[in-house]
Amino acid sequence: MKFGILFTSHPDAEREPYPHRAVHERVAREVEEADRLGFDRAWIAEHHFSNQYGILPDPFSFCAYLAARTERIGLGSAVLTLPLHSPLRVVENAAFIDILSHGRFMLGLGSGYRPYEFDGLGADFEARHAIQEEALDIVLAGFHKRQLQHQGAHFSHDISGDHEIFPVAVQTPHPPLYLAAGSNNSIASAARRGLGLMLSTLPSVETLAAQVRHYRQHMAEAVAPYDGNPAFGHVDIARWVYVAETDAIAKAESEAGIIRHLRNFLAKGTAGYFGRVSEKTSEADLVYDRLAETTLIHGAPETVIARIRHLRDATGAGSLMLHYPPYYGTEKAIASLRLFADQVMPALREP
Repeated sequence: MKFGILFTSHPDAEREPYPHRAVHERVAREVEEADRLGFDRAWIAEHHFSNQYGILPDPFSFCAYLAARTERIGLGSAVLTLPLHSPLRVVENAAFIDILSHGRFMLGLGSGYRPYEFDGLGADFEARHAIQEEALDIVLAGFHKRQLQHQGAHFSHDISGDHEIFPVAVQTPHPPLYLAAGSNNSIASAARRGLGLMLSTLPSVETLAAQVRHYRQHMAEAVAPYDGNPAFGHVDIARWVYVAETDAIAKAESEAGIIRHLRNFLAKGTAGYFGRVSEKTSEADLVYDRLAETTLIHGAPETVIARIRHLRDATGAGSLMLHYPPYYGTEKAIASLRLFADQVMPALREP
Protein backbone atom coordinates (compact mmCIF):
# COMPACT_ATOMS: atom_id res chain seq x y z
CA MET A 1 0.00 0.00 0.00
CA LYS A 2 0.88 3.65 -0.39
CA PHE A 3 0.62 5.94 2.64
CA GLY A 4 0.06 9.67 2.66
CA ILE A 5 -0.95 12.34 5.15
CA LEU A 6 -3.78 14.82 4.67
CA PHE A 7 -2.82 18.26 6.03
CA THR A 8 -5.64 20.76 6.52
CA SER A 9 -3.54 23.55 8.12
CA HIS A 10 -6.11 23.57 10.89
CA PRO A 11 -5.06 25.88 13.75
CA ASP A 12 -5.18 24.92 17.40
CA ALA A 13 -6.02 28.25 18.99
CA GLU A 14 -4.41 27.31 22.32
CA ARG A 15 -1.01 26.55 20.78
CA GLU A 16 -1.26 28.75 17.67
CA PRO A 17 -3.12 31.86 18.85
CA TYR A 18 -4.93 34.32 16.61
CA PRO A 19 -4.15 35.20 13.84
CA HIS A 20 -2.71 31.66 13.67
CA ARG A 21 0.40 32.40 11.58
CA ALA A 22 2.34 29.65 13.37
CA VAL A 23 0.18 26.89 11.87
CA HIS A 24 1.94 27.04 8.50
CA GLU A 25 5.47 26.50 9.78
CA ARG A 26 4.19 23.70 12.04
CA VAL A 27 2.56 21.95 9.08
CA ALA A 28 5.70 22.43 6.97
CA ARG A 29 7.76 20.74 9.69
CA GLU A 30 5.29 17.86 9.84
CA VAL A 31 5.57 17.42 6.06
CA GLU A 32 9.37 17.37 6.37
CA GLU A 33 9.08 14.72 9.07
CA ALA A 34 6.74 12.67 6.87
CA ASP A 35 9.34 12.86 4.11
CA ARG A 36 12.06 11.59 6.47
CA LEU A 37 9.83 8.80 7.78
CA GLY A 38 9.17 7.40 4.32
CA PHE A 39 5.54 8.40 3.77
CA ASP A 40 4.68 8.42 0.08
CA ARG A 41 2.52 11.52 -0.17
CA ALA A 42 1.65 14.81 1.52
CA TRP A 43 -1.78 16.15 0.60
CA ILE A 44 -2.62 19.84 1.11
CA ALA A 45 -6.22 21.01 1.58
CA GLU A 46 -7.66 24.34 0.42
CA HIS A 47 -9.93 26.25 2.82
CA HIS A 48 -10.92 29.87 3.38
CA PHE A 49 -12.31 32.31 5.96
CA SER A 50 -12.80 30.13 9.07
CA ASN A 51 -10.35 29.10 11.78
CA GLN A 52 -12.60 26.19 12.74
CA TYR A 53 -11.03 24.11 9.98
CA GLY A 54 -8.23 24.85 7.52
CA ILE A 55 -6.78 28.28 6.75
CA LEU A 56 -4.63 27.41 3.74
CA PRO A 57 -5.92 29.39 0.74
CA ASP A 58 -3.59 28.12 -1.98
CA PRO A 59 -2.27 24.53 -2.18
CA PHE A 60 -0.19 25.44 -5.24
CA SER A 61 1.95 28.01 -3.46
CA PHE A 62 2.39 25.78 -0.42
CA CYS A 63 3.35 22.76 -2.54
CA ALA A 64 5.93 24.90 -4.36
CA TYR A 65 7.36 25.91 -0.99
CA LEU A 66 7.36 22.31 0.25
CA ALA A 67 9.05 21.10 -2.92
CA ALA A 68 12.17 22.98 -1.83
CA ARG A 69 12.00 21.62 1.74
CA THR A 70 11.50 17.95 0.89
CA GLU A 71 13.38 15.36 -1.14
CA ARG A 72 11.19 12.44 -2.21
CA ILE A 73 7.62 12.69 -0.89
CA GLY A 74 4.83 13.29 -3.41
CA LEU A 75 3.01 16.62 -3.01
CA GLY A 76 -0.63 17.09 -3.90
CA SER A 77 -3.85 19.01 -3.41
CA ALA A 78 -6.59 17.24 -1.47
CA VAL A 79 -8.45 19.01 -2.52
CA LEU A 80 -8.34 22.12 -4.68
CA THR A 81 -11.90 23.49 -4.80
CA LEU A 82 -12.30 23.57 -8.56
CA PRO A 83 -15.41 25.82 -8.83
CA LEU A 84 -13.41 28.59 -7.13
CA HIS A 85 -10.67 28.60 -9.79
CA SER A 86 -10.08 29.21 -13.47
CA PRO A 87 -9.63 25.69 -14.85
CA LEU A 88 -6.83 26.73 -17.20
CA ARG A 89 -4.93 28.39 -14.35
CA VAL A 90 -5.26 25.04 -12.58
CA VAL A 91 -3.64 23.31 -15.57
CA GLU A 92 -0.82 25.88 -15.74
CA ASN A 93 -0.08 25.81 -12.02
CA ALA A 94 -0.22 22.03 -11.73
CA ALA A 95 2.32 21.70 -14.54
CA PHE A 96 4.51 24.41 -12.99
CA ILE A 97 4.58 22.73 -9.56
CA ASP A 98 5.32 19.42 -11.26
CA ILE A 99 8.42 21.01 -12.79
CA LEU A 100 9.50 22.66 -9.53
CA SER A 101 9.10 19.38 -7.63
CA HIS A 102 10.81 17.30 -10.35
CA GLY A 103 7.69 15.28 -11.10
CA ARG A 104 6.28 14.87 -7.58
CA PHE A 105 2.98 16.73 -7.93
CA MET A 106 -0.54 15.23 -7.82
CA LEU A 107 -3.75 17.16 -8.46
CA GLY A 108 -6.82 16.34 -6.37
CA LEU A 109 -9.96 18.29 -7.23
CA GLY A 110 -13.36 18.67 -5.58
CA SER A 111 -16.55 20.70 -5.67
CA GLY A 112 -16.41 22.14 -2.12
CA TYR A 113 -18.93 21.84 0.68
CA ARG A 114 -18.69 25.06 2.74
CA PRO A 115 -21.09 27.80 1.57
CA TYR A 116 -19.25 30.62 3.37
CA GLU A 117 -16.18 30.00 1.19
CA PHE A 118 -18.25 30.52 -1.96
CA ASP A 119 -19.99 33.57 -0.47
CA GLY A 120 -16.67 35.12 0.42
CA LEU A 121 -15.20 34.59 -3.04
CA GLY A 122 -18.36 35.58 -4.90
CA ALA A 123 -19.05 32.13 -6.35
CA ASP A 124 -22.38 30.32 -6.72
CA PHE A 125 -22.50 27.50 -4.17
CA GLU A 126 -25.69 25.96 -5.56
CA ALA A 127 -24.16 25.76 -9.05
CA ARG A 128 -20.88 24.26 -7.88
CA HIS A 129 -21.52 20.79 -9.32
CA ALA A 130 -22.42 22.15 -12.75
CA ILE A 131 -19.39 24.45 -12.66
CA GLN A 132 -17.14 21.53 -11.72
CA GLU A 133 -18.45 19.34 -14.54
CA GLU A 134 -17.63 22.01 -17.12
CA ALA A 135 -14.29 22.81 -15.49
CA LEU A 136 -13.19 19.16 -15.42
CA ASP A 137 -13.62 18.91 -19.19
CA ILE A 138 -11.52 22.04 -19.63
CA VAL A 139 -8.78 20.74 -17.31
CA LEU A 140 -8.55 17.46 -19.22
CA ALA A 141 -8.57 19.21 -22.60
CA GLY A 142 -5.91 21.63 -21.38
CA PHE A 143 -3.55 18.83 -20.38
CA HIS A 144 -4.10 16.72 -23.48
CA LYS A 145 -4.61 19.22 -26.31
CA ARG A 146 -2.58 22.27 -25.19
CA GLN A 147 -4.87 24.39 -27.37
CA LEU A 148 -8.62 24.78 -27.04
CA GLN A 149 -11.60 26.94 -27.82
CA HIS A 150 -14.39 26.70 -25.31
CA GLN A 151 -17.61 28.65 -24.88
CA GLY A 152 -19.77 27.31 -22.07
CA ALA A 153 -22.21 28.31 -19.39
CA HIS A 154 -19.49 29.21 -16.88
CA PHE A 155 -16.18 29.55 -18.77
CA SER A 156 -14.92 30.99 -22.04
CA HIS A 157 -11.43 30.29 -23.41
CA ASP A 158 -9.60 30.73 -26.70
CA ILE A 159 -6.03 29.44 -26.94
CA SER A 160 -5.30 28.89 -30.60
CA GLY A 161 -3.10 29.94 -33.51
CA ASP A 162 0.44 30.63 -32.33
CA HIS A 163 -0.49 30.11 -28.69
CA GLU A 164 -0.61 27.04 -26.47
CA ILE A 165 -0.72 26.15 -22.79
CA PHE A 166 2.60 26.34 -20.96
CA PRO A 167 4.44 25.11 -18.98
CA VAL A 168 4.47 21.40 -19.77
CA ALA A 169 4.48 19.01 -16.80
CA VAL A 170 7.28 16.52 -16.17
CA GLN A 171 4.89 13.59 -15.71
CA THR A 172 3.16 12.28 -18.80
CA PRO A 173 0.55 12.69 -20.06
CA HIS A 174 0.06 14.89 -16.99
CA PRO A 175 0.37 14.69 -13.19
CA PRO A 176 -1.94 12.14 -11.53
CA LEU A 177 -5.48 13.57 -11.43
CA TYR A 178 -7.96 12.65 -8.71
CA LEU A 179 -11.53 13.65 -7.92
CA ALA A 180 -12.87 13.77 -4.36
CA ALA A 181 -16.36 12.32 -4.51
CA GLY A 182 -19.12 11.10 -2.21
CA SER A 183 -22.29 10.82 -4.27
CA ASN A 184 -22.96 8.12 -6.86
CA ASN A 185 -23.10 10.76 -9.61
CA SER A 186 -19.72 12.28 -8.77
CA ILE A 187 -18.10 8.87 -8.29
CA ALA A 188 -19.35 7.73 -11.71
CA SER A 189 -18.15 11.03 -13.20
CA ALA A 190 -14.65 10.39 -11.85
CA ALA A 191 -14.56 6.93 -13.42
CA ARG A 192 -15.88 8.07 -16.81
CA ARG A 193 -13.24 10.79 -17.02
CA GLY A 194 -10.41 8.45 -16.10
CA LEU A 195 -9.80 10.18 -12.78
CA GLY A 196 -8.52 8.56 -9.62
CA LEU A 197 -10.96 8.55 -6.70
CA MET A 198 -10.55 10.19 -3.30
CA LEU A 199 -12.94 9.16 -0.54
CA SER A 200 -13.73 10.95 2.70
CA THR A 201 -12.70 10.32 6.28
CA LEU A 202 -16.37 10.19 7.30
CA PRO A 203 -17.96 7.00 5.88
CA SER A 204 -17.80 3.57 7.49
CA VAL A 205 -15.82 0.80 5.82
CA GLU A 206 -19.07 -0.70 4.49
CA THR A 207 -20.10 2.60 2.89
CA LEU A 208 -16.64 3.01 1.37
CA ALA A 209 -16.77 -0.50 -0.09
CA ALA A 210 -20.05 0.32 -1.85
CA GLN A 211 -18.58 3.58 -3.19
CA VAL A 212 -15.52 1.81 -4.57
CA ARG A 213 -17.68 -0.85 -6.24
CA HIS A 214 -19.67 1.92 -7.93
CA TYR A 215 -16.44 3.50 -9.19
CA ARG A 216 -15.14 0.20 -10.56
CA GLN A 217 -18.43 -0.48 -12.35
CA HIS A 218 -18.07 2.75 -14.37
CA MET A 219 -14.35 2.54 -15.17
CA ALA A 220 -15.03 0.79 -18.49
CA GLU A 221 -16.75 3.99 -19.67
CA ALA A 222 -13.47 5.93 -19.68
CA VAL A 223 -12.04 6.49 -23.15
CA ALA A 224 -8.63 7.36 -24.56
CA PRO A 225 -6.69 9.49 -23.88
CA TYR A 226 -8.29 10.08 -20.48
CA ASP A 227 -7.80 6.47 -19.39
CA GLY A 228 -4.05 7.17 -19.58
CA ASN A 229 -4.20 9.25 -16.38
CA PRO A 230 -1.52 7.82 -14.01
CA ALA A 231 -4.13 7.86 -11.22
CA PHE A 232 -6.90 6.08 -13.16
CA GLY A 233 -8.20 3.12 -11.16
CA HIS A 234 -6.47 4.28 -7.98
CA VAL A 235 -8.61 4.75 -4.89
CA ASP A 236 -7.19 6.87 -2.08
CA ILE A 237 -9.15 6.73 1.17
CA ALA A 238 -8.70 9.27 3.98
CA ARG A 239 -8.97 8.01 7.55
CA TRP A 240 -8.41 9.46 10.99
CA VAL A 241 -5.39 7.58 12.28
CA TYR A 242 -3.73 7.64 15.69
CA VAL A 243 -1.17 5.11 16.93
CA ALA A 244 -0.05 4.68 20.54
CA GLU A 245 1.45 1.91 22.63
CA THR A 246 -1.98 0.46 23.50
CA ASP A 247 -5.60 0.89 22.45
CA ALA A 248 -6.39 2.43 25.84
CA ILE A 249 -3.64 5.03 25.52
CA ALA A 250 -4.75 5.88 21.99
CA LYS A 251 -8.30 6.49 23.21
CA ALA A 252 -7.17 8.54 26.21
CA GLU A 253 -4.95 10.76 24.05
CA SER A 254 -7.32 11.19 21.08
CA GLU A 255 -10.96 10.89 22.14
CA ALA A 256 -11.64 14.50 23.12
CA GLY A 257 -9.77 15.92 20.14
CA ILE A 258 -11.34 13.73 17.47
CA ILE A 259 -14.91 14.21 18.75
CA ARG A 260 -14.36 17.98 18.90
CA HIS A 261 -13.08 17.84 15.33
CA LEU A 262 -15.99 15.76 14.05
CA ARG A 263 -18.58 18.10 15.51
CA ASN A 264 -17.34 20.72 13.05
CA PHE A 265 -18.83 18.69 10.20
CA LEU A 266 -22.30 18.89 11.76
CA ALA A 267 -22.26 22.69 11.66
CA LYS A 268 -24.46 24.53 9.15
CA GLY A 269 -21.30 25.95 7.56
CA THR A 270 -20.66 22.55 5.98
CA ALA A 271 -24.07 22.41 4.22
CA GLY A 272 -24.91 18.92 5.40
CA TYR A 273 -21.64 17.43 4.19
CA PHE A 274 -21.48 14.98 7.12
CA GLY A 275 -24.64 13.18 6.06
CA ARG A 276 -24.21 13.55 2.32
CA VAL A 277 -20.98 11.56 2.07
CA SER A 278 -21.52 9.05 4.85
CA GLU A 279 -24.15 7.13 6.77
CA LYS A 280 -23.69 9.38 9.80
CA THR A 281 -26.33 12.04 10.33
CA SER A 282 -26.27 13.41 13.87
CA GLU A 283 -24.48 14.00 17.15
CA ALA A 284 -25.65 10.56 18.29
CA ASP A 285 -23.24 9.02 15.79
CA LEU A 286 -20.25 10.68 17.46
CA VAL A 287 -19.45 8.03 20.06
CA TYR A 288 -15.77 7.16 20.19
CA ASP A 289 -16.09 3.41 20.74
CA ARG A 290 -18.62 3.08 17.91
CA LEU A 291 -16.48 5.20 15.59
CA ALA A 292 -13.44 3.10 16.49
CA GLU A 293 -15.24 0.04 15.13
CA THR A 294 -16.55 1.60 11.92
CA THR A 295 -14.50 4.64 10.95
CA LEU A 296 -11.44 5.52 13.03
CA ILE A 297 -8.10 3.72 12.75
CA HIS A 298 -6.91 4.34 16.29
CA GLY A 299 -5.06 2.05 18.65
CA ALA A 300 -1.93 0.03 19.22
CA PRO A 301 0.17 -0.85 16.15
CA GLU A 302 -1.33 -4.34 15.89
CA THR A 303 -4.87 -2.91 16.08
CA VAL A 304 -4.11 -0.32 13.42
CA ILE A 305 -2.56 -2.95 11.14
CA ALA A 306 -5.63 -5.18 11.47
CA ARG A 307 -8.01 -2.30 10.72
CA ILE A 308 -6.07 -1.19 7.66
CA ARG A 309 -6.01 -4.76 6.37
CA HIS A 310 -9.77 -4.92 6.84
CA LEU A 311 -10.19 -1.62 5.00
CA ARG A 312 -7.91 -2.78 2.18
CA ASP A 313 -9.61 -6.14 1.82
CA ALA A 314 -13.13 -4.67 1.94
CA THR A 315 -12.51 -1.85 -0.54
CA GLY A 316 -9.52 -2.84 -2.63
CA ALA A 317 -7.99 0.57 -1.93
CA GLY A 318 -4.26 0.74 -2.52
CA SER A 319 -3.61 4.03 -0.79
CA LEU A 320 -4.43 5.49 2.62
CA MET A 321 -4.40 9.17 3.62
CA LEU A 322 -3.76 9.58 7.35
CA HIS A 323 -5.59 12.50 8.91
CA TYR A 324 -5.62 13.91 12.44
CA PRO A 325 -6.81 17.14 14.09
CA PRO A 326 -4.33 19.57 15.65
CA TYR A 327 -5.67 19.14 19.18
CA TYR A 328 -3.36 16.27 20.15
CA GLY A 329 -0.37 18.61 20.00
CA THR A 330 2.64 18.37 17.72
CA GLU A 331 4.57 16.02 20.00
CA LYS A 332 1.82 13.40 20.15
CA ALA A 333 1.03 13.74 16.44
CA ILE A 334 4.67 13.21 15.48
CA ALA A 335 5.00 10.31 17.92
CA SER A 336 1.95 8.70 16.28
CA LEU A 337 3.43 9.16 12.80
CA ARG A 338 6.74 7.67 13.92
CA LEU A 339 5.03 4.62 15.40
CA PHE A 340 3.05 4.24 12.20
CA ALA A 341 6.17 4.45 10.04
CA ASP A 342 8.18 2.12 12.28
CA GLN A 343 5.64 -0.59 13.08
CA VAL A 344 2.63 -0.28 10.77
CA MET A 345 3.95 0.55 7.30
CA PRO A 346 6.44 -2.37 7.11
CA ALA A 347 3.63 -4.84 7.84
CA LEU A 348 1.50 -3.52 4.97
CA ARG A 349 4.13 -3.09 2.27
CA GLU A 350 5.74 -5.77 0.18
CA PRO A 351 9.43 -6.29 0.98
